[in-house]
Amino acid sequence: MAAPEKFENDGATPKREERGTWFQGAPTQCGDALQPGAPWRLVLLGAPGVGKGTQAYLLNQRLKACHLSTGDLFRAASKQKECDLSPAMKSAMEHMRRGELVPDATVWEMVRERAACIRCSGGFVLDGFPRTLGQAESLKQLMETEKIPLTAVVNYELPLAEIVARLSGRRTCEKCKAVFHITGQPPKVEGVCDRCGGRLFQREDDRPESITVRMAAYERSTSPLIEFYKVLGLLLPVAATGSPEEICSRTISVLETRSGSTVSA
Repeated sequence: MAAPEKFENDGATPKREERGTWFQGAPTQCGDALQPGAPWRLVLLGAPGVGKGTQAYLLNQRLKACHLSTGDLFRAASKQKECDLSPAMKSAMEHMRRGELVPDATVWEMVRERAACIRCSGGFVLDGFPRTLGQAESLKQLMETEKIPLTAVVNYELPLAEIVARLSGRRTCEKCKAVFHITGQPPKVEGVCDRCGGRLFQREDDRPESITVRMAAYERSTSPLIEFYKVLGLLLPVAATGSPEEICSRTISVLETRSGSTVSA
């Protein structure tokens, strides 16, 4: 893959990027005041079902670093008009409509369009990217070019049996797509959505046999990625057991130990 181009800074001190900027790839800046101390720049890894999205949200609240989710990008793009999409987003949507994986080059181009969010002085929590070794190498080149240090790569770990239990218990509303869990977050009426009254169903990819296949594919694609960040000395394993708040506290603790600084309450 070609080396990333250099993105010029206009000389002004950037503010922390807003979520809308990440979705649109626009050159606007955040309006929130920066927190004191060095910005946190994190990549989150972890298998389906470990709760990366929840942790990204909680870390955003604690660290005041923007939550940048490529999954959110895809979901936002699917709701936009074709004419409002960038060439990279249009290409990604075409692959997804055909049921294909979005190629590394296309995913990278989507992120490259939003380089202002990566270099923002408020920091970031990157969720869903990189997913392959090629993507990780492109991100490393960009950050080295921009002289932006990556703080750490948090790898959330959970035994396969617990992942299967989490995912196989999920139920999705066929109307509003709200998600429940038969034990963790059950609906008030079994099989009925609390929000709209729609029927709840189990997605095909949430069945135990499908989860096992997904996990095998995840292990194949992610093992080289984990080794890549381990060699760079950036990998921080975190057990994804317990409540979301407990996992977040565990994450903050290992980050504080690594950085030698304290996260403000």
